[in-house]
Amino acid sequence: MDIDPIQSQLGEWSSVRADRALTIYLNDHLAGATAGTRLARRIADHAPDGQADRRAGVAREIREDRGALLVLMRSLHVPVHQHLLLLGAAAETLGVLKPNGRLVRRARLSDLVELEAMYLGVCGKAAMWRTLSGLPGLARHSAVDLPLLIARAATQARLLEALRAEAGGAALAVA
Repeated sequence: MDIDPIQSQLGEWSSVRADRALTIYLNDHLAGATAGTRLARRIADHAPDGQADRRAGVAREIREDRGALLVLMRSLHVPVHQHLLLLGAAAETLGVLKPNGRLVRRARLSDLVELEAMYLGVCGKAAMWRTLSGLPGLARHSAVDLPLLIARAATQARLLEALRAEAGGAALAVA
């Protein structure tokens, strides 16, 4: 009988199917991560001069963090609720349609609003990683490196805050 190496590392966590609360919690975060991955890509695609590398780097990490969440869910036997992924993607798409004072081209406020939303999403992701790391047995047997993910989310939040402050100054500057 083949034993999945991830399951064998998880000990007590691999022997039970995820309960309803954990399934809902992780799927909600996955929906947010789906929206966040798309938003991070758009933020990177619209980087002003001097910010392209920083924005592309955080977008890559956010995409990788979503992948880590999927690995964790799979290792815990948490089913992915596809309808929530579609809702997350749809919510992010609707965010593009939010009027920011311009109909055809990107408004000055777009960067600020998007960076604020991304910052809030990263803070929520960090809270999830911290919550999971506090579950008995999970941190020790996790299929992902929770301390690394917590530290990376903190670094992402600091960078997004710096980018947000720059965007705020540019978007709200009084002429």
